Amino acid sequence: MDNLKLNEVETAARLEKFLVDKLKQSGMTGYVLGLSGGVDSSLSAAIAVRAVGEDNVLGVMMPYSFSSESSVTDAEKVAKSFGFRVEKIDISPMINAYFPDLKAVDKIRTGNKMARERMSILFDKAHENNYLVCGTSNRTEICLGYGTWYGDVACSVNPIGMLYKTQVRQMAEYYGVPEEVLKKTPSADLWPGQTDEDELGLEYARADELLFLMIDRGITERQKLNKAGIEDAFIDRAVGILNRFYFKRHLPEIADLGLKPIPDKITLT
Repeated sequence: MDNLKLNEVETAARLEKFLVDKLKQSGMTGYVLGLSGGVDSSLSAAIAVRAVGEDNVLGVMMPYSFSSESSVTDAEKVAKSFGFRVEKIDISPMINAYFPDLKAVDKIRTGNKMARERMSILFDKAHENNYLVCGTSNRTEICLGYGTWYGDVACSVNPIGMLYKTQVRQMAEYYGVPEEVLKKTPSADLWPGQTDEDELGLEYARADELLFLMIDRGITERQKLNKAGIEDAFIDRAVGILNRFYFKRHLPEIADLGLKPIPDKITLT
């Protein structure tokens, strides 16, 4: 879809400035991110390196015992390509201590536990290095709630959260992310054979078109969406998922007792 095409130079400049500005505001010295070997984390890493320098970026690989071998090897290729540091932390002991019999537990529970374990590690590494945690969730995932609340969607800042999945691929190619990563089937690698599109029941490219039309173009009339080539079943599934997981796009609700909102800062006079 032509409307999803980005001006790559302009977009890169804005994303890099965002990370530079947020680091200055925070008083921290760099960024840490989970490096999965997928296109989203690879692009986030590339942006961070261009923004603040390879010496100020740390990628953390956090495989579980049944994680695909390519998740580590591809992550290492990305780190070598862009020249930033990496650490590998096996999360199997932590997960197995909580779930002694993993096969007896629902896959969603184990996937959520792994995602939250990884984010816990990233925030600890951020504290250790005086860094911020750089997010890796794209706009399509955020719209569809495809992420673990306080897991992989938790971060300090997110440079790619306004990029639809197809735009992530466009920008990753622009930044020179390795070809192996660009061609990979999207997967959170939460269990053997798991893929994003199978779990969602939606194809990313078509979901991007629909979400762009509804959210960015404001088109919510079913007939117009049909005319754009999107059938009712696909529309209903995407909208149902978007509406169901709305809470993941907000901070927890606080009971309203009529007090004023807490300001970001108070300036004394």
